[in-house]
Amino acid sequence: MSGAPAERLEIGRIGRPHGVRGEVMVTLTTDRAERVAPGTQWWVDDREMVVEASRPHQGRYIVRLSGLDDRGAAAALTGTRVYAAPMASEPDTLWVHELIGASVVGRDGRDYGRVAAVEANPAHDLLVLGDGGLVPVVFVVEHTRGRVIIDPPEGLLG
Repeated sequence: MSGAPAERLEIGRIGRPHGVRGEVMVTLTTDRAERVAPGTQWWVDDREMVVEASRPHQGRYIVRLSGLDDRGAAAALTGTRVYAAPMASEPDTLWVHELIGASVVGRDGRDYGRVAAVEANPAHDLLVLGDGGLVPVVFVVEHTRGRVIIDPPEGLLG
């Protein structure tokens, strides 16, 4: 899959096959372990697949997916990204793919430019603006697709 449709989120990557019955090792890129629960719908290489079984193993998961019945089929997916639809409990979550390219505006209407990247930071993730400015996400007060409204303290962005 060259990229995820806007309505799907990357949740992990498929690693090597496990065993001979089509199971795969999956490293999650999400903190939501319920993404590997049986019955969960995934998109892998533009194919819709369903998690049939999973179990944790050394910081990853061993997952059995619908349509994977042998080691060869599992090996063909090595390195592939896994996508899923946003969960109903996540409607107000800030998603990196929605923030990149969004215009950043202050509550007072001041235009700060666009989000060029989102940088992980131990205290709070940071919006990296096109001019190199950094805005901790705790100052985001509202967001819609393509627009982020911030309320930064005086002096943060000059």
